[in-house]
Amino acid sequence: MASKSSGKFFIASIVTFIIVFGLINVLLSSMQDVAKAVVTPESMTAADVAERIKPVAAVYIGEAPVIVAAVESTGAANGEQVVKNVCALCHSSGMMSSPKLGNAKDWAPRIEQGIDTLYSNAINGFNMMPARGGNPALSDDEVKAAVDHMISQAK
Repeated sequence: MASKSSGKFFIASIVTFIIVFGLINVLLSSMQDVAKAVVTPESMTAADVAERIKPVAAVYIGEAPVIVAAVESTGAANGEQVVKNVCALCHSSGMMSSPKLGNAKDWAPRIEQGIDTLYSNAINGFNMMPARGGNPALSDDEVKAAVDHMISQAK
């Protein structure tokens, strides 16, 4: 009787071994497929990483910076052109509580704070107003010329 039981045990052991061997074979072949599909890592130099993570876009409020870069023949920034292309978007309608162009009443409390404060707020941003009116391509002189132009319109 022991021989019948040992025969069944032997056959069951062989079947189990074949199943386990088949599973290991399938697992190893799938691992080889994964290894074949591995992509070569990209360069990790600082310049390459900076290029990969740079922003995909820049936000400009107003027209493109090429138009804003207008300069008078004297070399001074053209404040009127900057106001027209960038600042007027908000300041012509008083959007987001901005002082309206030409409205002395809106500008009076701001002018009382001093010209340096107005320059600083325009360059660095203040409350809802973005720095440089939302156009980072503007130089400090262009922003100051725009402030000067808006103040002259408010008097």
